[in-house]
Amino acid sequence: QVHLVESGGGLVQAGGSLRLSCAASGRRFTDYAMGWFRQAPGKEREFVASVGYRNDMTYYAASMKGRFTISRDNANNTVYLQMNSLKPEDTAVYYCAASSRLPEYEFWGQGTQVTVSS
Repeated sequence: QVHLVESGGGLVQAGGSLRLSCAASGRRFTDYAMGWFRQAPGKEREFVASVGYRNDMTYYAASMKGRFTISRDNANNTVYLQMNSLKPEDTAVYYCAASSRLPEYEFWGQGTQVTVSS
């Protein structure tokens, strides 16, 4: 079992920045690729970004590439999502997730709300 706890969400104006954190506990952190997803009201959950086991391979959804940066700190069992140039359409609940066998993610956090005002 991997327990994931997100933090860092909040209210920000358009054009602003936020950094989300996801602290992991339980099984060995480096056994898992990590991802961020988001779900806006009335919409399906969508992929945001992922990072490989050793912080080496990163992938982004097209609409986030260049604005968001995913990274992980294996020494502290934490994954981050730096979000810049935020837009109102980035408003959503953001979830982190852990995967031992991509593309399936077995473990999910409870989510953190990000609201971007225009």
